[in-house]
Amino acid sequence: MVQTILTRLATSLLVIFGASVLVYCIMYLLPGDPVLLMLDPSSATPEMIQNLRVQLGLDQPFYIQFANYFGDMLRGDFGKSMINSDPVLPKILEHFPATLALTALSSIIAITIGITLGVLSAIHRNGVIDFIARLVGLFGISMPTFWTGILLILLFSVQLGWFPAMGSDGFSSLVLPAATLGLVGAGFIVRMVRNSMLEVVNEPFIMALRAKGLSQRTIMYGHALRNALIPAVTVIGMLIGDLLAGTVVVETVFSRQGIGRIIADALMAKDLPVVQGVVFFTAIIYVVLNLLVDISYAYIDPRVRRAVRT
Repeated sequence: MVQTILTRLATSLLVIFGASVLVYCIMYLLPGDPVLLMLDPSSATPEMIQNLRVQLGLDQPFYIQFANYFGDMLRGDFGKSMINSDPVLPKILEHFPATLALTALSSIIAITIGITLGVLSAIHRNGVIDFIARLVGLFGISMPTFWTGILLILLFSVQLGWFPAMGSDGFSSLVLPAATLGLVGAGFIVRMVRNSMLEVVNEPFIMALRAKGLSQRTIMYGHALRNALIPAVTVIGMLIGDLLAGTVVVETVFSRQGIGRIIADALMAKDLPVVQGVVFFTAIIYVVLNLLVDISYAYIDPRVRRAVRT
């Protein structure tokens, strides 16, 4: 088990390194000179531009710039904002709890609705519940996130007045953004759990359990669901990472604080150090989530535990 975790950890470190290379290359190849963004081109002299380029290390070859960038990242120095010279990492850490709360609540909504409707849809196949579950799944997958958010604002804020439409003041302001992201995630989970359950219920061991006289509830929730959750766990792990990325749109629509709002503002202002820092930070969170998913296989699937022991 320890060897498996170490192997996954080494793979995760390689993925983080690859993500940092990719992010830096994209930022490096983007058109525009960062020095000209920091200085006023109408008043800056060539000497001022050259001095700032040397000061930032932008006169160095690409591989030296990347080595300095990656070394600073490992030391926890994500650079400073080109707009207000604020350190990037403290800014990310200040706003990350708001994004984490949004991602956590939206994940709870997606997993609860997705697994419940997925199981009920498989049990009541081709019935009314199955139709409703598939409709919810289709809605979650098909509707753009920003459009779902606008619909929820019009219904629950403008018409009913139950929740605030914008802001980050308390739990009530978190409900609609979390529901927006949660409905999107629930759509994928409903489909995955339903298909997995339909495959599992036709397995020979399920027929053997029925032949022993076990109740339908015990077979479905005690045996079939556990086996059906194995592929669903993979989707859920990746989905949580997608929900984290989806906060960029949702935090903008609902005017919430968070790293999604930070990167949206940084992209509009072409604040490259902030964009690099947020993307690198998000990549680390995404890789950690997938590492936890890999480890969770051993606790869900007995076959994985036996393979690890041998």
